[in-house]
Amino acid sequence: MNPFEGKNIQCRRNDAIDSGVGFGVSFGMFALMFLIAIVVEVASR
Repeated sequence: MNPFEGKNIQCRRNDAIDSGVGFGVSFGMFALMFLIAIVVEVASR
């Protein structure tokens, strides 16, 4: 057992879910920036 956790574990949630949410949010932000850049490029023609 990890000595830093001890017997009082704060959160028992699955880390894979948190990782997936973080990946989804960062992917969504980059996709949004990409779409904004495309809209600006098309509008400037």
